[in-house]
Formats: sequence, C-alpha cells, structure tokens
Amino acid sequence: MASTNKIKAGIIGGAGYTGGETLRLLLNHPQIEVAFTQSRSQEGKPVIEIHTDLIGDTELRFTSDYLQPADVLFLCLSHGESKKLLAEHPFDSKIRIIDLGNDFRLDEKAAHREFVYGLPEFQRDKIKSAKNVANPGCFATTIQLGLLPLAKAGLLGEVHTTGITGSTGAGQKLQETTQFTWRANNISAYKTLTHQHLGEINKTLKTLQPGFSEAVNFIPWRGDFTRGIFVTSVLNCSLSAEEVKKLYHDYYNLHPFSHVVDEMIDIKQVVNTNKCLIYIEKIGKKLAIHSVADNLIKGASGQAIQNMNLMMGLEETLGLKLKGSVF
Repeated sequence: MASTNKIKAGIIGGAGYTGGETLRLLLNHPQIEVAFTQSRSQEGKPVIEIHTDLIGDTELRFTSDYLQPADVLFLCLSHGESKKLLAEHPFDSKIRIIDLGNDFRLDEKAAHREFVYGLPEFQRDKIKSAKNVANPGCFATTIQLGLLPLAKAGLLGEVHTTGITGSTGAGQKLQETTQFTWRANNISAYKTLTHQHLGEINKTLKTLQPGFSEAVNFIPWRGDFTRGIFVTSVLNCSLSAEEVKKLYHDYYNLHPFSHVVDEMIDIKQVVNTNKCLIYIEKIGKKLAIHSVADNLIKGASGQAIQNMNLMMGLEETLGLKLKGSVF
C-alpha cells in the first residue's frame, strides 16, 4: 500500500500516555496523515493542552467522533474497552486495527475481526498479511525478546525473571503508587508470579518450543523513574556463552530493532527509541539474559507503528529512527 498518497490514521483514546506517544510518532511519520484523535474526556480541547510536548507540532483538537474516515485505527484504550468498542461499532473491514490494550493478545475475537499477535521478532510475516494486530504488552515484549532465540532452539527450561518498570507503565490514572511522593526513592514488587502478561509470554514460547511446560516465574517491580524496563531472566543452559551469543546474533540478524551487545546495558540507552538491547552472561550452568526497552515505545506505541509499517507494506523502520535520551 506504499504510495505517494498518505495513509490516514486515527487514534481512539488519545489523551493517555500511549495515545500521546502514538500521536507524537505519527505526526513525524512521512507516510501518515493523522485524521483524528478521539477522547471522550477531552472532547473539543486542543491536543496540546494535554500533550504539551506537542506544542508547535499540531493544531488538532480532541474529538468524540471515532467514525471518521481512516485507513488504520490505533486503539489506546483501557483493558476491556477495545473489545466493547468493536462489539458495538464494527468498523469497515477494510480499516486496519492495532489494539494497544490487553484485549486480543490471547486469540480473543471481536465481531468479525481476528487478531494477530504483533511481536515482529516472533512472526513478522504473519503481521505483514494481518488486518488486525494485538500489540504485545511492555513487560511481555522485553521478556520475550530475551527468550525467543532459546525457545526457537528448544533450549528453554524453567525461567526466573525479574523486571523493573517506570511509573508510566501504570498509565495516567492517579494512584497512590504513581504519585511522586510514593514513587520517589522507592521500589516495590507487585503481582508476584501472577502478572497479566504471563499468558501471552507462555503462548509465544510454547509456539516456538512445542512441549515447553516449565514455569516462567516473573516478579515485576515498580521503579522510581518514569519510563523504561530492565529485565533479567535466569535459567540453566548447557551451551557456552559464545554459543549462546551466536544463537542470538543469528536470530536477530534481520530484525532492525533488537540488538545483542557485548557490554552491560542500561535503560537510558533505549529511552525514546524503539530498540531492545540484550546482554548475555554465563556463570557456571546459569545463563543470565538482560534486556531493556522503553515501555512506551518498543513496549507500546513504537511497536504499534512498527506493526503498522509491516501491515501497510512500508519499510519497517519508517518513522522510528529515534535517538536515545542518554544525557
């Protein structure tokens, strides 16, 4: 579908963090015209009143009308809202839909629409032919990118994973654990071994490694920073460090946003980018895989636009060549 005619994109649920980041990236995408940004709570207000980082970039106002003409829709809604929306308003089947919520990641359907799981490093070819994509979760993305090569090689056993995320991972709704007075100089664990992203993680790993029945023991932490995810996964592995690194380099060789590196990584390297960096350590029989990503970009809006590029026949990295905010 790549042509001189720009693709019209609409955002439903545009006032939150993912809505704002999706809009920011789309406004700077050379093949996209933003048709509308919908928000029930902010109807009629200039977008820049809510997303003040876009001052000078757009004169759009929030609208309540999401039935305007568009080629692709980004659903940036709370969990459960996308499924409800599509059940009540079955959009024209020609419109591509990318859901950034949790509603369709486990093969759920809405009306006549079936969704493809949108992790390009897992199934890029399926995404290219998809009309509807379920964007992966932020923790799910960062954890899976650390484990996919091992699963593909049939080498996964029981995994112990710890991941820490910034406050933006909890969304804009005011909560005690997102307030500055609570979050600053503070770290805590939550949803121990029960995080909602475990379902999609296990589904992907079992697809790559049929018969995989071991646990992915995941403990998420709340960090005292705003954005980014740092994950460490530990498991037993009989391969040498050099063999594991070759396995990872071979797997990600043709994937432009996932990079295996030779020095320890940190969150600042990926903030404001669509990258995931991976660093591997082997100590005795234990393999430690560290992975970092921006929860709002590769973990949400950037990956959604990466998926859109694939769906619409555009170059995969278009509009996503972003520099990290390392200082």
